[in-house]
Amino acid sequence: MVLLDIIEGVPQGKALDLTEAAPIEKHDAHVAGTNAYDVSKGSHIVIITAGIPRKPGMSRDDLISTNAGIVKAVTEQVVQQSPEAILIIVSNPLDAMCHVAYETSGFPKERVIGMAGVLDSARFRSFIAMELDVSVENTHAFVLGGHGDTMVPLARYSTVAGIPITELLPKERIDALVERTRNGGAEIVGLLKTGSAFYAPASAAVEMAESILKDKKKILPCAALLQGEYGINDLFVGVPVKLGAKGVEEIIEIQLTNEEQAALQKSATAVQELKDVLKKLK
Repeated sequence: MVLLDIIEGVPQGKALDLTEAAPIEKHDAHVAGTNAYDVSKGSHIVIITAGIPRKPGMSRDDLISTNAGIVKAVTEQVVQQSPEAILIIVSNPLDAMCHVAYETSGFPKERVIGMAGVLDSARFRSFIAMELDVSVENTHAFVLGGHGDTMVPLARYSTVAGIPITELLPKERIDALVERTRNGGAEIVGLLKTGSAFYAPASAAVEMAESILKDKKKILPCAALLQGEYGINDLFVGVPVKLGAKGVEEIIEIQLTNEEQAALQKSATAVQELKDVLKKLK
């Protein structure tokens, strides 16, 4: 595993710290820290987190002009060193940065994936578990749409030990959990003040990477390029996908109510607006 950063010493120090944890974590993975892309040559998966973080009062969309340039530059370097890699994009605004990486890389759509739904669903699951005082292991949730204020947590498909939360919680409590999920990132930014979440996003990216590397074919909500699915065209939007050795191996279309479909379309419209901003930046 290679950690790469532009600041000299930072990736090297973090790599050494992780290496020293290996005896306790019981793994023999080799972790290298570097400021040079050639060390990452031939990578199977590249997780791009580069970009400026949010500060209190900022939305993910406020980052678009700065982070678009950063993600473009990073992707160009990645493609030179690892032309067969699968890209997992974490940089914000997530859906727009997926478009930047996709267009810059020239990779097929199956090999450019946004990490959003896994994180948002984990937040929703956490809040459900807190509300009902149950194990998070018993919770399952799906969050669709863009990674932002218009995301669409689906209560009907969210369960505790197979029981829909619509049968366990009143509507007003579900609505409150949905709203907290939508603002999950901003809540952490407001508390930290000098940065944004990193533990949960890291865990989400690792779950995606593991499903690809081990060809697990997990069904996970990820930002994928839609071309007609859910009535959406040429946009990266969060939907359930099957993740395997080839990347996005299948986009799963689930039945949505009219209200849910309208919410997903509204979210897609917000992503389209970001895509339009990107065109003006070129």
